[in-house]
Amino acid sequence: MRSMLAATLIVAGATTLAAHGAHAAPKQTAAAPPAAQTPAETAKTLAQGERQAIQSDLAWTGDYNGLINGEVSDRMIAAIKQFQTNQGHKPTGVLNPQERGQLAEAARKLQASVGWKLVSDPVTGARVGVPTRLVSQQASDANGTRWSSSTGTIQVALSRRKEADVSIAKLADQEKKEPGRKIEYSAIKPDFFVLSGTQNQKKFYIRGSFKDAEVRILTVLYDQATEGTMLPVVVAMSSAYNPFPGGVQAGPPPRKKVEYSTGTIVGADGAILADREAVEGCLSIVVAGYGPADLADRGKEHELALLRIYGASELKPLPIGGGVAKSGAVEITGVADPQSQGGGAAITTVKAQLTAAGTTGGLVVTPPPSLGFSGAPARDAEGRFAGVTTLRLPLVAGAAESAAAPQAALISADTVRGYLAGIGVKPAEGSTKDAKASVVRVICVRK
Repeated sequence: MRSMLAATLIVAGATTLAAHGAHAAPKQTAAAPPAAQTPAETAKTLAQGERQAIQSDLAWTGDYNGLINGEVSDRMIAAIKQFQTNQGHKPTGVLNPQERGQLAEAARKLQASVGWKLVSDPVTGARVGVPTRLVSQQASDANGTRWSSSTGTIQVALSRRKEADVSIAKLADQEKKEPGRKIEYSAIKPDFFVLSGTQNQKKFYIRGSFKDAEVRILTVLYDQATEGTMLPVVVAMSSAYNPFPGGVQAGPPPRKKVEYSTGTIVGADGAILADREAVEGCLSIVVAGYGPADLADRGKEHELALLRIYGASELKPLPIGGGVAKSGAVEITGVADPQSQGGGAAITTVKAQLTAAGTTGGLVVTPPPSLGFSGAPARDAEGRFAGVTTLRLPLVAGAAESAAAPQAALISADTVRGYLAGIGVKPAEGSTKDAKASVVRVICVRK
């Protein structure tokens, strides 16, 4: 691994008045206009959690390789400019809403591609992010947990051992002497050490800590041929790694015990399209005004689910079966979370813009609608179905002091139609200027 990676892991005239009578008025200097904010000053106005989410997303796109801690730095601003340049935007160092959405979508797709998941290891007690699609095999013993690819090209290990009278420097020296290791970078800090280099033709990254006579070590080994994939993953893993977790939890907050979302009626027989994530892990699902609903299907390849209610009459399916929606401005109809509307359950329509998420092929929704709109349908100015809205909290690598804002994307109309066709649901044709009659609140109750 390049030494830079390991190093960064550690660490806006004066004017003259006209003369009156025989005497000229004295010259006065007008107040200078206020200086424009620098990109760093603008970044500091963001919530800590949002700054951290930006760093995390930039790390996934390969533009940032520093600590994911929410602290504004020259490295962070340079990374924003690099991302903007890569996307063909002016490198201002300040993300506008469209660019922020593009960044979030790009990072989300990269995380999904490697199966990024924040886990608490029951053996070592440590927390770390794991690329579960890259290391699908897992084994544990009394000393730790190991994840590996089927071919062994990528390996991740968490280990622990009891050791008294030891120092961080001594631990680092022990690891340096492991057979086959060539150290390219080492750093010793008061509470941890980092080593990186090569080991028997593989790249490696090690981070170790010591507390209360116990040593805990994260080791990542990967073939050099996988370096392009693994570099951003290792940056994320390093910041996500917490060997001795305290009260601060890594990543997004746990799922709500009661979660509200929006469903779209797609069949007169009680078929309702929903956001899959919003109905994951539910003990019960209720469609407001209609009663309990069954989870009839969870899309394996798409972020969609199908619910069914029974005994309801006069259901009005939303026309989504034909017509090509225009990109750009859309209207999204949904039911905001009760906390967003004083405990109410009103169905509302908001305006938004759709933009392509750079080279990722996704669609970003700006501004994001309120919580509760996940699963809400979007339509263009002529009432044609554009897709289904999803709201996601960013999966941040490190522990945030405050939550980042949800990010909104759109599951395209073609994807929705393909999903419904695959499960035998024939959607209604046409368009509509008012979707409220076809939208319902979905309530998921978890443990």
